[in-house]
Amino acid sequence: MSSPDLPIDARARVITVSDRSHGGLRHDESGPLLSSLLGELGFAAVHVVVVPDEISEIEAVMRAAIDEGMDLVATTGGTGFAPRDVTPEATRKVIDREAPGLAEALRSFNRDKVPTTILSRAVAGVAGSTIVVNLPGSPSGVRDGVAVLEPVIGHAITQLRGGDH
Repeated sequence: MSSPDLPIDARARVITVSDRSHGGLRHDESGPLLSSLLGELGFAAVHVVVVPDEISEIEAVMRAAIDEGMDLVATTGGTGFAPRDVTPEATRKVIDREAPGLAEALRSFNRDKVPTTILSRAVAGVAGSTIVVNLPGSPSGVRDGVAVLEPVIGHAITQLRGGDH
């Protein structure tokens, strides 16, 4: 599996947002899976950062990844209705422009099999020349999210780098 048009030097950062994983109470399955799947798409070694469900910490690691020149920052977790699910709020503080079509595609993918996907509050957008996208915290949600990204992420990165106009 590889993403069409993905530049060979494309870089990504994965951010797992989970109080329990950050506190060592639960093994992070979604972050390493997302890292692996993005590697299969063609992204260079994808580092995973685990943070608690705190807006300031999520925002800080997003900004650090953007400052490092990542082409993609993908989060996993914190997009539901639980009181501590604040990933979308942190993302909105970081992005310059939203990409509502991408967020809508993530919510609608596999909706017939998993009706609760429409409850996701995930956000997608652009911060400078970095795409930021929120994915669910479950391994199946991560797989579905990467399936949505696969055919379009290369083109989007190429556009942000100034190509394909």
